[in-house]
Amino acid sequence: MTDGVLVVDVGSTSLRAGVVGPDGSVEHARRAPLATRSPAPGLVELDAAHLAEAVVGLATSVLAESGPVAGVGVATQRATAVVWDRRSGLPVAPAIGWQDLRTVLTCLTLQSEGIRLAPNMSATKVAAILDAVDPERVRARAGELCAGTIDSWVAWTLAGGTRGLDGGLHVTDATNAAVTGMLAAGESGNWDAWDERVLDALGIPGALLPRVVDSCGTIGEAAALPGSPPLCALIGDQQASLIGQGCTRAGLAKATFGTGGMLDLCTGTAPPERAVRNPRGTFPIVAWRLGGELTWGTEAIMLTAGACVDWLRDDMGLVATAADTEALALSCEPTRDVWFVPALMGLGTPVWDFGARGTLVGLTRGSGRAHVVRAVLEGVAHRGADLLEAAEADGAARVPTLRVDGGMSANRFFVQALADACGRPVELSRELEATTLGAGLLAGVALGTLSGTEEIADAYRPKGVVEPRLSELTHRELRSRWLEARERAARTIPELSGIEF
Repeated sequence: MTDGVLVVDVGSTSLRAGVVGPDGSVEHARRAPLATRSPAPGLVELDAAHLAEAVVGLATSVLAESGPVAGVGVATQRATAVVWDRRSGLPVAPAIGWQDLRTVLTCLTLQSEGIRLAPNMSATKVAAILDAVDPERVRARAGELCAGTIDSWVAWTLAGGTRGLDGGLHVTDATNAAVTGMLAAGESGNWDAWDERVLDALGIPGALLPRVVDSCGTIGEAAALPGSPPLCALIGDQQASLIGQGCTRAGLAKATFGTGGMLDLCTGTAPPERAVRNPRGTFPIVAWRLGGELTWGTEAIMLTAGACVDWLRDDMGLVATAADTEALALSCEPTRDVWFVPALMGLGTPVWDFGARGTLVGLTRGSGRAHVVRAVLEGVAHRGADLLEAAEADGAARVPTLRVDGGMSANRFFVQALADACGRPVELSRELEATTLGAGLLAGVALGTLSGTEEIADAYRPKGVVEPRLSELTHRELRSRWLEARERAARTIPELSGIEF
C-alpha cells in the first residue's frame, strides 16, 4: 500500500480520478465526460445512476494501475440535488443540476414569507423532485427516501449503497451542506443542523437529509472499491481548489476559470457578520470544517468564463480549438476600444443582474476575428478583476497576489490580461485543476501524512508568476473603460434584471 490517496473529483462537465501523493503529485489521472441534459430552456438534469457507475468504474481503473491506496478523498460540484430510494440505493428521478432555474418562482414566493433562497441552492431542487415523485411526502416521511448533494451521492455510492452493500453511508460535509439553503447554526454553532423553518416551508422531512460531517476525518469505508479504503475527505469543488492552491491562511485567494469563474478567499475561523449576500455581491462560505471547527471564506461568482471561449469555438466558429485563442489574440495590437462583456447568462458579482446579456462594443470596419477573440479573453479577465475588487470591498484584506487554476489558466494571453486587469501578480497552479489536489491534501491531513492546513500553506509553490505590465494611470483608464462597457450590458432584459435572490 502506498501513502497516496485516491481522489474522485466530480465537476460540472467531467469526472476525474487520480492518486495524490503526500508531496502534492497527481498520478494515474483519468477523466471521463459527465453528460447533462436540458429538457427545456433553463433546466439542467443529470443521470445520477450513470454517475454512480462512472465513479466506481473510473476509480477502480485507477486503482488497478496504482495499486492500493491509504484512503479516498472526494471533491464535487455543489448544490446539485439527488433523491434516491434508501432500500434499492437507486435514484428516483434525474438529479437537478446546480445551474437549473426551474424553481425561480418558488424562490420568489418564499421571499414573501421571509425566507431567502436562490434557485442555485439545493433546497428548492429537492422539493421539486419530491413534488414529482412523492407529492404527499408519504415515502419521504416513512424514511424510504434519501436526499443529498453530489457529495452525499458519491459517498453513498462508494460505501456500496448503490450495489446493495450494507454501507448506508448518508453524509454530507459542511462545505456542501452550507450551500443547500437548508443549514442552520444549531446549538453547537458549527452549522451542523438543518433549518426546520426552511424544511417546513418546502415540505422536506428532516429524516430525508444526510448527517453533516467534517470535511476531513474518518467518514466511512469505500466498500465498493477494491480493498475497501477509508473515505477520509469530502469537500465542495471550489473549497478543494482553495486548499489545492495553498490558500489555507486568512487573506490568501484563488480564482478558478472553468466554464464559469469563482474567486474564493480564506477569511479564517472568525464567523462572518452576515450569512447572506454582502453589499458588493460576494457570499460568505464555509471553507472547510476540521475537528468540528469551521474555517470561513468569501466567494465571488462569474456566471460565464470558459463558456465564452466555447461560444467562440462552437457557435461562432471563430476558432477551431480553445487553445487557438491565445495565438489569435496575440496576433493583433491592443485596440482598447473593442470590449466584450461576458454576460451570456447574466452578470454575477458584483451587480447580480440576471437580465444582463453578452455585449460586444466598439467595433469598426477594421475590426476582425482576432480583435473579437482578444476582446473575449480580456473581458473575462476584467470580470476576474471585478470579483477581486468586490471581495476586497466587502471587507476582505487586500489580496497581494492572486492564485489561479482552471482550463483558462493554460492560456498565457489570458493570464497576462488578468494580471493587468487586477493590477497585481498572478500565480499559476502546478495543477491545471487544483480540486483533485486539494481533496487529496485534505485526505492526507486525515491520514496523518500531512500535519494540517498550515503545512499545506507552507508547501505551496506556484508553477510560475505573471506580473502586471501596465502603469497605474493606464490601469485606471482601462478599468474605467471596462466599467462603461459593463454598464452597456446591464438590464438587457429588464424583467429578469428586477429579480433578486
